[in-house]
Amino acid sequence: TNQWFLPAVRGDIPPGCAAHGFVCDGTRILVFGGMVEYGRYSNDLYELQASRWLWKKVKPQAPSTGSPPCPRLGHSFSLYGNKCYLFGGLANESEDSNNNVPRYLNDFYELELQHGSGVVGWSIPVTKGILPSPRESHTAIVYCRKDLGSPKMYIFGGMCGCRLNDLWELDIETMTWSRPETKGTVPLPRSLHTANVIGNKMYVFGGWVPQSAGGEISAHDGEWKCTGSFSYLNLDTTEWIGLISDCQEDKSNLLPGPRAGHCAVAVGTRLYIWSGRDGYRKAWNNQVCCKDLWYLDTEKPPAPSQVQLIRATTNSFQVKWDEVPTVEGYLLQLHADSPVPSVAGIPGTGVPETSVLSSQGGSSLHHSPQSLPGVPYPEMKVDHPSQTNNVIPNNVQVSLSSNSLLKVEGKEKVAAPENKITQEAVKNHADATGFKESNAPSLLPVCTSSSQTSANVGELHDLDKRTVNPDASVSSTVSSTQTMVTQQAVKTESSSTNGAVVKDETSLTTFNSKSEAAETACIMPATRVSAGQTNDSHSSKTPQRQMAPAKPRDRQWYDVGIFKNSSAVVSQFYLLPEETLSISNKTESADVPDYRLLKKQDLFPGTVYRFRVAAINGCGVGPFSKVSEFKTCIPGFPGAPSTVKITKSVDCIHLSWEPPASPSGNILEYSAYLAIRSTQLQENPSQLVFMRIYCGLKTSCMVTAAQLANAHVDYTSRPAIVFRISAKNERGYGPATQVRWLQGKVGVRR
Repeated sequence: TNQWFLPAVRGDIPPGCAAHGFVCDGTRILVFGGMVEYGRYSNDLYELQASRWLWKKVKPQAPSTGSPPCPRLGHSFSLYGNKCYLFGGLANESEDSNNNVPRYLNDFYELELQHGSGVVGWSIPVTKGILPSPRESHTAIVYCRKDLGSPKMYIFGGMCGCRLNDLWELDIETMTWSRPETKGTVPLPRSLHTANVIGNKMYVFGGWVPQSAGGEISAHDGEWKCTGSFSYLNLDTTEWIGLISDCQEDKSNLLPGPRAGHCAVAVGTRLYIWSGRDGYRKAWNNQVCCKDLWYLDTEKPPAPSQVQLIRATTNSFQVKWDEVPTVEGYLLQLHADSPVPSVAGIPGTGVPETSVLSSQGGSSLHHSPQSLPGVPYPEMKVDHPSQTNNVIPNNVQVSLSSNSLLKVEGKEKVAAPENKITQEAVKNHADATGFKESNAPSLLPVCTSSSQTSANVGELHDLDKRTVNPDASVSSTVSSTQTMVTQQAVKTESSSTNGAVVKDETSLTTFNSKSEAAETACIMPATRVSAGQTNDSHSSKTPQRQMAPAKPRDRQWYDVGIFKNSSAVVSQFYLLPEETLSISNKTESADVPDYRLLKKQDLFPGTVYRFRVAAINGCGVGPFSKVSEFKTCIPGFPGAPSTVKITKSVDCIHLSWEPPASPSGNILEYSAYLAIRSTQLQENPSQLVFMRIYCGLKTSCMVTAAQLANAHVDYTSRPAIVFRISAKNERGYGPATQVRWLQGKVGVRR
């Protein structure tokens, strides 16, 4: 929601302080040292339990040899495993706080933490090699290569009478200091900058740099300035790569301004930068604190989880997928087994039941002072049952350029009852900043809001009684590739169930989930790029989104839309004009239809549709998820049971549900199924195996402890036990409602 809030903290609330050490360990935060007032520094350690907003002053044991850390500011405080590493800082030699006698430090301490809460004590590790020189206002990060597994701490820059730009490495396993040789252009000497690790890169932004031309280091540089320069160090190759130079002009205000003393935090693959001072020369007597929040997407987002079905009807699906952190939206696509009619030309009328943004040359975002040319996406109407309080951005701008830094703003507000999402695609800008990195991150400001809501569909936590919208609804209509596996030879009473066969409670049912690799021999983008436009896929520079000549059996993926939230109701999809279906590889200036003029095709009853979804951030559209396959209901069959409740008892659990609508007569019976462990499941984890645990007229059943002991725990997203419940009328069985009962941390093997 991009909403700031002030938590009501309690306990041993620490005094306000500056230039302290700060680490985050799960849901607790540790704060050490800092300046509480001019000339008076602290060596107190505080712990905040963020889940309860409870502060506690902790008193670690003193080291067995030597003294505990003295009061200081500007030190580094880094977390790795269950230990924090303290290095350097600035102390006051004078006992009189009004008479500040600075002393730069290069001492090194290790703080052992207790699990969850509390600390053990300080220790002074015995190190090898030459210690880094004394300094304060430096940065320290810890990085561990996946293939080598030896954690290293890197210290960069700082202040010791003059600014520094030296790099030091500490092997935490051997406690050996060294100075690695680097390639590329080393950033200017600096202090009060930030350094953050994302992947194998250390991103360094801002700070105080010498004012002297060329950044020469003097014994005591008398003048300095703030910088907005931005670089990263590849920690595997120790090569510096410059992203934004110190002298780079930014007349359009598309980049964070020069600053020092700011803070930066990595969330997934996104880097957030907040506040700081804008800088001044010593001769000037003014400072301005920044109040802007920026974020940097360093790479395209990962693939979301498979699309899950919440509910199926004769002509629609309600679907969801797991959220991907720090993304702007999701591109949902489908493919139909049955032939989809092509459009003999671009229709002259607008999209049915769809509100469309007007096309504007050089259109500007709402609530944004910057104008960015773009091609608008149509508004996608998202009808969430029982959900009208989602926070929707008024306009979400999606940058698809892979080599430019863009400034984008999206004011967020509570959606109107129709809950619409407007998406605009950004024109692929030429790089006006001189930045030529091929996999460049995209840097965007964040506009905060005052509205906050959340929604979670279809997951049951722990063993408490809860009411849910079903997590996934799977039609009992099983395609010919799906099979029925019988555990043992017993007398069975089979019945036609909307195309599938349901047997007695000793039978196991497997549902196929096909992989992306097996299903996408040819992937054709849903929209293509015309001159001066960029769509939600990539330009021709991105191979995986290029088109191949269409063949009779090639799969055509169609856009359902771009969605802000991780759920949607699908009843239609966009059709492409006939002449665009077989276009081979073309440049980004290829002629394309106006997305606003495309017709929408309704879903058909009794038809199998395959779905995939990709996340979108400032770097573009990420890879697609694995393919999921669902079938719309056949008219006359009962709907899926709803409002599933799970209630815990001493030695069992109780399932209950609400009856569905039945167009053809009364409900004759219900069946409940439990996903169980099996050898076949070990060979193909995506193919769940189910056992019927109930068959009867009641809208509730009991699941015994013995049955639960045989349950399979599904790890496709969060650990969960999976149930399916379906209803039967005179036509047969309708779709099954699937519920994932979340288990938290469990020890059950897959």
